[in-house]
Amino acid sequence: MTTTEGSQVLPSAVADGLVVTWRNLKRIPRIPELAVFAVLQSIMFVLLFAFVFGGAIRLPGGGSYREYLMPGIFAQTLAFAAVTTAIGMTEDMNRGIIDRFRSLPMARSAVLSGRTTSDVVYNAGILFVLMLSGLAVGWRVHTGLGGFLAALALLLLFAHAMSWVGVYVGLVVPTVEVAQQVGFIVIFPLTFLSNAFVPIGTMPGWLQPFAEWNPISALVSACRELFGNPNPFVTDSLPGRHPVLVTLVWTIGLLVVFAPLAIRRYREASTR
Repeated sequence: MTTTEGSQVLPSAVADGLVVTWRNLKRIPRIPELAVFAVLQSIMFVLLFAFVFGGAIRLPGGGSYREYLMPGIFAQTLAFAAVTTAIGMTEDMNRGIIDRFRSLPMARSAVLSGRTTSDVVYNAGILFVLMLSGLAVGWRVHTGLGGFLAALALLLLFAHAMSWVGVYVGLVVPTVEVAQQVGFIVIFPLTFLSNAFVPIGTMPGWLQPFAEWNPISALVSACRELFGNPNPFVTDSLPGRHPVLVTLVWTIGLLVVFAPLAIRRYREASTR
């Protein structure tokens, strides 16, 4: 490949990826139930935890439980978004849409980059609705615009990493039903065995180290720090003292592991 040819490959791949991104996003107005039920589920979690469990949970050192809760809801929603990605990828594989893409003069990378990019945009919309719901129940940002934007960037970066996890799962499992079950079996305990909803200090001693080093706990704690919300997670451990750093390490680690795995799996499927 000459230098001129190589310089044309990247812009072409980016353009193709944007086309696939737009194709995936166009499904939202065509199937509005997907977004509507995702939004309603997220709002339901906010209301249930804020008004049903909030009165029974006391934070070490005091503070508003609703402000403590919302970063946990944000992280949980973005983690479960990997299930949506896996389901979408499996559905495209089973319907033969991926085979159709392969027959077109387009970059193979566009299918995966388009999927992950569109899911990040979709999750950003869900996150926006969640933040409005949080404001309605009493959540506030106390660190100004800079802290808010830093937390938002961290959340979307984590969402991007989780979308690659979802892509890999979607390429490995045979059916949509299996993709859904695998996602919930892995992500459900990961989100609840964290500091998303209750302080880690209330958990059994043998469980606390796992909860401290849980990537969800690191993300939640980082967001609480950047938003200025109550954060009793802080301990002498590395995740407690430097949650933003630990979150970045986890996020980069997920990308480094699952993006190549997903690409390799997609190439293997392409040669069948």
